[in-house]
Amino acid sequence: MEAVLAAGIGGLAAAGVWLILRPRSFQVAIGLTLLGYAVNLFVFAMGRLRVGAPPVLASPEANDPTLYADPLPQALVLTALVISFALTALFLVVLLAARGIAGSDHVDGREPDR
Repeated sequence: MEAVLAAGIGGLAAAGVWLILRPRSFQVAIGLTLLGYAVNLFVFAMGRLRVGAPPVLASPEANDPTLYADPLPQALVLTALVISFALTALFLVVLLAARGIAGSDHVDGREPDR
């Protein structure tokens, strides 16, 4: 399970970096989103992934910290997802405005010479 998760995080991060380096602004927006998902998965995985464990303590008598998952990474990832959605929406609005002003969707604002 750890190898699959590590491969997924690495694949998302690699695809995100590759798309960020592309010249078109929509590809940059998708790359930032994929990179954000990779970071969220990494933070979530650092909270000790457990299969079949309850997310919080099952009963007050069970004070063994190995019986439950850490809720802090779950809260951080949930907050990061909401913030990244809002920032992606803002980024797309700014990109549409820049395309209207510059007449191009390239990151530097001009089409390459052909």
